[in-house]
Amino acid sequence: MLNKFMKDLRALKSATVYSMRGLAALIKERAFYQELLVGVLVLVIELLRDAPDCDRIRVFSAYFLILMAECANTAIETVIDRIGPEKHDLSRRAKDLGSALVFLAIIHFGVIWICLFI
Repeated sequence: MLNKFMKDLRALKSATVYSMRGLAALIKERAFYQELLVGVLVLVIELLRDAPDCDRIRVFSAYFLILMAECANTAIETVIDRIGPEKHDLSRRAKDLGSALVFLAIIHFGVIWICLFI
């Protein structure tokens, strides 16, 4: 039992290290950095706004969806770039779909925020 616990603890530590490396790589991405700056602005506005906590949770959840989408988009772009520099319709399509994922998350965020202000 203790052996299994220690093995699980090591696996959790490894997963955390991998996640931190991913976040460190992600923060170097211009789009992600810009989205983080927008997040600071959203955080300030939401904390100054007299709103119920459930509304704030909705806004922050929608905002984090943008960050998650950007993470997935960056992963897609990284894999495509790893495959090779040559142009291919499927590579372009994969990158476009990743970009569309971020775009839809941004629209989702906007709709949530607008609905809460109306």
